[in-house]
Amino acid sequence: MNRMYRLALPWALLCTFASGLQPGICRAQDKDKDAKPTEAPATPPPAPPKEESSVTDHVAHIGNQSIPYKATAATIMLKNEKDEPTALIYFTAYTRSDVKDLSQRPVAFVYNGGPGSSSLWLHMGSFSPKRVQFTDAEANPAGPYKLNDNPYCLLDKTDLVFIDPVGTGFSHAVGKSQDKDFWGVDEDVKSLAQMINSYISRNDRWNSPKFLIGESYGTFRSAALSNYLQNNDGMYFNGIVLISSVLDLGTISFNPGEDMPYAFYLPSYAATAWYHKMLKDRPADLKPFIEEARNFALTEYLTALNKGGKLSAAEKADIAKKISRFTGLSEDYIIKGDIRISLPQFMKELQRSRGLTTGRLDARFSGFSYDLLGEYAEFDPQDTAITGPFTAVFNNYVRTELKFGQDKVYKGSSGPANQQWNWKHDAGQNFGFPGSPNVENDLIQAMLINPHLKVQIENGLFDLATPFFATEFTVDHLGLPEKLQKNIDLQYYDAGHMMYVREDDLAKLKTNVAAFIDNAVKQ
Repeated sequence: MNRMYRLALPWALLCTFASGLQPGICRAQDKDKDAKPTEAPATPPPAPPKEESSVTDHVAHIGNQSIPYKATAATIMLKNEKDEPTALIYFTAYTRSDVKDLSQRPVAFVYNGGPGSSSLWLHMGSFSPKRVQFTDAEANPAGPYKLNDNPYCLLDKTDLVFIDPVGTGFSHAVGKSQDKDFWGVDEDVKSLAQMINSYISRNDRWNSPKFLIGESYGTFRSAALSNYLQNNDGMYFNGIVLISSVLDLGTISFNPGEDMPYAFYLPSYAATAWYHKMLKDRPADLKPFIEEARNFALTEYLTALNKGGKLSAAEKADIAKKISRFTGLSEDYIIKGDIRISLPQFMKELQRSRGLTTGRLDARFSGFSYDLLGEYAEFDPQDTAITGPFTAVFNNYVRTELKFGQDKVYKGSSGPANQQWNWKHDAGQNFGFPGSPNVENDLIQAMLINPHLKVQIENGLFDLATPFFATEFTVDHLGLPEKLQKNIDLQYYDAGHMMYVREDDLAKLKTNVAAFIDNAVKQ
């Protein structure tokens, strides 16, 4: 007899027996059984989203200066046209404490790219008062990792505001909004524009010299953002720093029928093969070799690519031999690739004989290959080398020193944001069909309307994510008046996409950007 039956039987017998004496007993029990259960108390509505802030005082030692500053770790609320909260954007601001006239003090807004990346990388690697200690061009040892004072901090020249776009860092949608509502070229620009406008207004910085410093997709963002803020809010900038720039994503996309990217990448392939000593007749000096690669890419190589299927077997063999001299790849491999080697193929093939994969963000890095017969690189050795130290150190730093985010999760990067990004962008382009996302016209318009706007572009010679030759081509084809063209300055580094991971180049980057800020303020 099962347990439920054993429990029910005595009660049935009791009811039968009691019915002869007190008929109301069982009926009362039955009535209780039919009664509706007491309703649970209603769940209270969630607390309305609110901004948070933590301000701490510090001193930075830069050169011979001791600079007092405030570190503000905080969120700013974004709202829609109905004045409803839509998102909280997290930022970390470093502002000099002893400034009396804020109109004389520059302020720079800093962010990485992705899209879908927080500002973690520039924050912990470049210009902030603190910097992660890590090994250059190789995987770092296991933790614990060190956070050091940063002698290359930019606080001697400008206040710094590091921004995490929605869906990254501690930034997230609120109210009826979702993170994905902010994932798009124009959506991203509008949200950061509102955040910057709010910061400028709240902190009395409207008359301060203003700068944008972005890396990778952050350079793409800066072109559109500067134009948007200028046209919609009347906010003019003194300067824009583009670190590892791409304004036309078609220049780094290997699509069928589009051959220019193969030419754009060849000088970077040449620099990489030279660095790893994969060339048969390796020249002693890199710079003349790169210049030779530039000339070959735009002349003989591009002519051969443009012939397409009309290129003869003899011509193909001849051009493959020359490509091999520059890239270290075998002539047979190049011919099988129809003289077109995409980036993931190059990363896999260059050091295949050594069992190594070559880095993308910084080609000086190498990592072990698993599938030695694979065609494409499985990962980026530079990315994996720095993620651990940067993530661990920042998560500890923001909670212990900046006193923020103890009960929150910090997203260094967002895969969903990258994968779900809306690439549509209205840049007032000329007649034609939509192509690869392009913000060249945004930068052109920003410079035409604000002829004093200065632009400095930082290029890593070993950057395979945004190759320097593609950037040079873009700058040379903006079609700006000669006077405005002179407002663009290109600088070069013996490192990759994140040139600041190499300390000598971080020192050079600091010197270049500091001088750029001085010049853009004094004009």
